[in-house]
Amino acid sequence: MSEPSTDAQAVETAEESLFDAPLMAEQERMVEAILFATADPVTVTELEGRMPHGCDPAEALAYLRKRYDGRGVSLVKIGDAWALRTAPDLGFLMQKETVETRKLSRAAVETLAIVAYHQPVTRAEIEEIRGVSVSRGTVDQLIELEWIRFGRRRMTPGRPVTFVVTQDFLDHFGLESARDLPGLQELRSAGLLESRPAPGMGDAVVDEDDDGSEPDDDGDQSELFDET
Repeated sequence: MSEPSTDAQAVETAEESLFDAPLMAEQERMVEAILFATADPVTVTELEGRMPHGCDPAEALAYLRKRYDGRGVSLVKIGDAWALRTAPDLGFLMQKETVETRKLSRAAVETLAIVAYHQPVTRAEIEEIRGVSVSRGTVDQLIELEWIRFGRRRMTPGRPVTFVVTQDFLDHFGLESARDLPGLQELRSAGLLESRPAPGMGDAVVDEDDDGSEPDDDGDQSELFDET
């Protein structure tokens, strides 16, 4: 009478074995292969969708990150995604790969910095902080670079749209999140943020040129935001 039960247990065990997750070492290799072949950062959810049933990509990432510690390539977290990147101290070796350098205008640099530090932020709030009206060309340039994007609309009269920085922005500057940005005082010391009087306390708000630049705009003020 016990034989049918034994056979059923054997079949159930065999079925379960078909879905056994690969060894963690093999999962690490899978994650490494996916990240190596993908230019854009990959989330844990995306890794789960590509890997066999039962895999734990989050744990594999933790082991893989330790394995790459101190190597020429680092496993870095960018927002909620992961990517393989050249170790920061070896970046100078890649300088020959630079094809073109374009500098942002001071208006674009300041607008980008305000979005990064105050996100989500509306256009009116950007203008209030800068003390200068923001031209459409400045915002369009940053959106075209995919460094800022539209966020949720504010639940206030007129429901103005907000702006936030993108994952591409974090990736470009080697940041895990916007919390890793340098302090505002550091930016002002570097000339990336101009100290302006608060709205209503000094000169009247002025308009930027149609191309998004301001008078006396020099490229030296935007070195940290060069696009390579």
